[in-house]
Amino acid sequence: MSEFFNLRSRVEIDLWLATKIAGDQSLRGITKQEHESQEKLADNATAKNTDEGEDHLSISEGLGDSGRIEKPTEEVANKLMTFSGRAVTCQGRSVRINIPVTTPSRTVFAIRELLFDDMLSQSRKTGGNGGDGGEKLSINKKKVHQAEKMIRGALVELYKGLGYLKTYRSLNMLAFVKILKKFDKVTAKEVQTIYLKVVESSYFNSSDKAIRLMDDVEELFVRHFASGDKRKAMKYLKPNQKEESHATTFFIGLFTGGFVALFIGYCIMAHISGMYTHQSNKVYMSTSYPVLSMFSLFFLHLFLYGCNIFMWRKTRINYAFIFEFAPTKELKYRDVFLICTTSMTIVVGVMFAHLTLIVKGYSSSTVQAIPGCLLLVFLLVLVCPFKILYRSSRYHFLIAIRNIILTPFYKVVMVDFFMADQLCSQVPLLRTLEYLACYYITSSYKTQDYGYCTRVKHFRDLAYAVSFLPYYWRAMQCARRWFDEGDINHIVNLGKYVSAMLAAGTKVAYENDNSAGWLSLVVIVSSVATIYQLYWDFVKDWGLLQFNSKNPWLRNDLILKQKYIYFISMGLNLLLRLAWLQTVIHPNIGSLDSRVTLFFLAALEVIRRGLWNFYRLENEHLNNAGKFRAVKVVPLPFHEVEEN
Repeated sequence: MSEFFNLRSRVEIDLWLATKIAGDQSLRGITKQEHESQEKLADNATAKNTDEGEDHLSISEGLGDSGRIEKPTEEVANKLMTFSGRAVTCQGRSVRINIPVTTPSRTVFAIRELLFDDMLSQSRKTGGNGGDGGEKLSINKKKVHQAEKMIRGALVELYKGLGYLKTYRSLNMLAFVKILKKFDKVTAKEVQTIYLKVVESSYFNSSDKAIRLMDDVEELFVRHFASGDKRKAMKYLKPNQKEESHATTFFIGLFTGGFVALFIGYCIMAHISGMYTHQSNKVYMSTSYPVLSMFSLFFLHLFLYGCNIFMWRKTRINYAFIFEFAPTKELKYRDVFLICTTSMTIVVGVMFAHLTLIVKGYSSSTVQAIPGCLLLVFLLVLVCPFKILYRSSRYHFLIAIRNIILTPFYKVVMVDFFMADQLCSQVPLLRTLEYLACYYITSSYKTQDYGYCTRVKHFRDLAYAVSFLPYYWRAMQCARRWFDEGDINHIVNLGKYVSAMLAAGTKVAYENDNSAGWLSLVVIVSSVATIYQLYWDFVKDWGLLQFNSKNPWLRNDLILKQKYIYFISMGLNLLLRLAWLQTVIHPNIGSLDSRVTLFFLAALEVIRRGLWNFYRLENEHLNNAGKFRAVKVVPLPFHEVEEN
């Protein structure tokens, strides 16, 4: 309990610092109005004691009865040490505001502070006469704003943890009552009253410490982060869960029926026109079909994510905590299914109409631009700034993509490297997207020159680079995590993605030069990379193959009761990891176009990733449960420093 009071006292200090520093006020040039505020503050200062009398909390100087942060007293001002806005002394403690380097702007700011630290220190020594005169406390306002956000997050997590503690007590008391009632019924004795008297009078049940601490946190939050508005504060401290609507289920069924009907119609039209065979229209298969295949892969992946959410909820895997999703904004599995069915209904409907126009002989540039317009509409919806169509989810998706692209400069969290792993399974989608962007941006659709983007060297080189990017991003995430955490396992994991990049490079080279030498190199490098990846999947990501486990070849803790499911999943993962063999054997399914075969192989990799997702989060959840992690650990933006 004393940790809470320590946190609260430090929070009070930092709140005062944030307000004072943001104004960049001179500590020596206090005006007459400030002196009046100080005198009023001295008359109204209060202290709060706990019931036990052991934990004593002094409300930090600078807080008035209104709960607003006032100007500091002269005594406190005299204690402050100006260190370029870095270290100050308050309430007998010397603290330093320290914002973690998690974004590019914070990284640049930290480097700037490091480079100019000596120069600033020398300036203070030569220009301030030992601290007299007009020295000012100056800290970057953005840094103070980030500090306030961190304190707010820490208070929210503390409130949540205290709520869990309160619930834990209630559940244990309820369980104890039911156990005693069952015992009395079976043994025909009446011991419930005797034991309940002892239990109810125990400190575990009678103490209201957790409730009072929750009230204290609530009071602090209302005062400093909600401008005295309790309703606004409770939206952060105790957010309401989003209610699921039956209308969502209805529309899922409606759009599923629409998608199935349109897809059957599209397949019939494609069969009649001879599409998707070796004699099919090359222009259509090179320019329009990639749009359909790209959307199909993306929404298949999203559909499997919805299935993952369903299974995580059913098996009580706390995925929202692992991904740090806001409880009021996270997508439920029904929302995901609705997005998939609605989007694929639109995509298949537009492509059906487009194919009908092609079959009837319409081949103008306007008709050829229809697939490109469809792609553009979806991209515009993705970046739409209006509060419609799951804006918060779209916003967080774009943030995750930004963090992946700028990986070395952003601190890597679970949702970022999880998303990067998904991209590693969507290399065909990224290559198709690059080709379509080239085709429509260069206006090749007007002349139907579908081979232009594969003939021009710099576009061809860009296509090769796209094949490496997901593995490069993931490797850089491993490097950043090693830099932040110092765990050598991240370097070993980096090696896995380097081997994947080498395998991808040899495949690209073999596509250009079908010689026996490159074929041998593809087999060797891809085999090594596959063994590396399988080991990491089973042992590290899934936590399986523990030889000393009570569950042979698995692990001690299993969420699924049927053990054979784990062995089947490992077998499937092994088979689907061998999809690279298509580069060697060039499989064809009857008279189908080779592009369709490649689509099926890409879909198998997406399915493998969906399977991998479930066991990856299962292992993460068990690790959290084993280490009793139920709330996030939010670092506070200040640390005590020793005075010289």
